[in-house]
Amino acid sequence: MDRVKRATGHSAGAARDIGCKPETGTDARFTWDVRVYYEDTDLGGVVYHANYLRFMERARTEWLRSLGFEQDALRDHHGVLFVVVEAEVAFRRPARFNDELVVSVEVRRSGRASLGFHQEVRRASAGHELFCAGEIRVACIDADTFKPRVLPQEILRELVE
Repeated sequence: MDRVKRATGHSAGAARDIGCKPETGTDARFTWDVRVYYEDTDLGGVVYHANYLRFMERARTEWLRSLGFEQDALRDHHGVLFVVVEAEVAFRRPARFNDELVVSVEVRRSGRASLGFHQEVRRASAGHELFCAGEIRVACIDADTFKPRVLPQEILRELVE
């Protein structure tokens, strides 16, 4: 299985990454830090609503990477892709240009061919105000046929430990 070294500190991803860190203890949440860029905002200077979903997607990608899985390797060597099939997002307050955010990822449900996540976008600094929260369900599909596919056991074990 093609795997990368488990993340232990900061992400080596895109320039806007501030870092990523799997939280320890009884809480099985993963967090990823991001700064709001001007391009993330609308004319009013607040984060455009669809960009919260982009932040959540990036956090799930970094979560996978921290577990040693690259999405291209999952596609190329295991023949699987993950696709969002359901998203319910509640917006609480607006994030603004240059805010530092922390996006969390927590697996809440696992099925034979799907995973359910609870995700939150909060202020990274004191107060940790909640900007939005979402329930996201992703399905595992065959990379060639795009039909649902059972998650390979060796992958599932790592994702829901």
